[in-house]
Amino acid sequence: MRRFPRRPTDAGDPAHDACAADRLLTRRLDEALARPAAQQPCWPDPGRVGAVVEQLQQAEPIVAPEETARLADRLASVARGEAFLLQGGDCAETFADNTESHLRANLRVLSQMSAVLTQATGLPVVNIARMAGQYAKPRSNAVDASGLPVYRGDIVNSAEPTPAARTPDPHRMLRAHAHAAEAMDVVRRVGAGGVYVSHEMLLLDYERAGLWADACGPATRLTSGLAHFLWIGERTRQLDGAHIAFAELMSNPIGLKIGPGVTPELAVEYVERLDPDATPGRLTLVSRMGHGRVREVLPPIVEKVNASGHQVVWQCDPMHGNTRVSGNGFKTRHFDQVVDELAGFFEVHRALGTHPGGIHVEVTGEDVTECVGGASGITEHELPTRYRTACDPRLNAEQSVELALAVATMLAGRRADVQEGP
Repeated sequence: MRRFPRRPTDAGDPAHDACAADRLLTRRLDEALARPAAQQPCWPDPGRVGAVVEQLQQAEPIVAPEETARLADRLASVARGEAFLLQGGDCAETFADNTESHLRANLRVLSQMSAVLTQATGLPVVNIARMAGQYAKPRSNAVDASGLPVYRGDIVNSAEPTPAARTPDPHRMLRAHAHAAEAMDVVRRVGAGGVYVSHEMLLLDYERAGLWADACGPATRLTSGLAHFLWIGERTRQLDGAHIAFAELMSNPIGLKIGPGVTPELAVEYVERLDPDATPGRLTLVSRMGHGRVREVLPPIVEKVNASGHQVVWQCDPMHGNTRVSGNGFKTRHFDQVVDELAGFFEVHRALGTHPGGIHVEVTGEDVTECVGGASGITEHELPTRYRTACDPRLNAEQSVELALAVATMLAGRRADVQEGP
């Protein structure tokens, strides 16, 4: 792997062919980034953005290419029904919470959930943390209720409600990279070598700065040194947009969030664009339908994609489609609705004979009160007690393990059906 882009060389230089491939990739990248890009900040000084991107391009990668290649192999196993994918962590990481104690707590709860799933099913579990880069957040509105620019994550601006703090600052990308590198050091130091890191591929100025040329495959592509796994969110999945075009150039495994507005035909278009070589596990389709719609909307999508011949990973995000505002004004999710969407997801795959490949959840190892319900019976009245999320509500440690137990029961039932056969 080599830094990207390289300086041009003469035709007689041994690196000429590599540089020619780089120039082609540069042109394709420029074309991708010229497309409309949703959810990007309005930087007040584009010149400062360019200077920051140049600095980031000289930084060492946060993840190693051999790690990303191992994850690709493991996701292929998930796509074939031989493993299960557990992805989880903070909704939005913050600079203030990038402490070893917080990171250890989140890694610990993922480990506990993974152990529950493995013990109940015997399936290997692939663990991907929402960690070491989840600093950008898409938002529904450009301004908040006070008329200030909306908080878009610590990589862009501050949650502090002042005009100065909410002004997008490109130097925050440098801070985000430094914090992400520190978080990755913790992942390696605590011995979590089987944990991969991921974040939403949202802020394209940051993402383009972390690209390296990867010639390991049949053709030179781009790999991100910022994360092992990147996903495209529900708000940035426009077929003619920059995020999809950017992801087409990547060799990293890619995830795509799909909500109830996605038709089976559109799902196949995404699959053909993002998995052109039909590589098992290259693409993870993350359904986020809501507990009331998953049983209706998901089946024809699964059927149509499977008929296309692509082996994708089917993953369920039971959090985002079940978000609501509580009576006392807190954004929350009800544990029972989260479980019900997962139950619907498993029912769909059970009926179709396909593999429910994984879950994608917002969780923390800390004792927060952000989601209601669960065995502890958190009520709306208790939400203000320890409501600490920077954006969306997370399951706490107890709720997370309880969720894993519920999923393990569903997955064990699915495994029993497969083993018994018709």
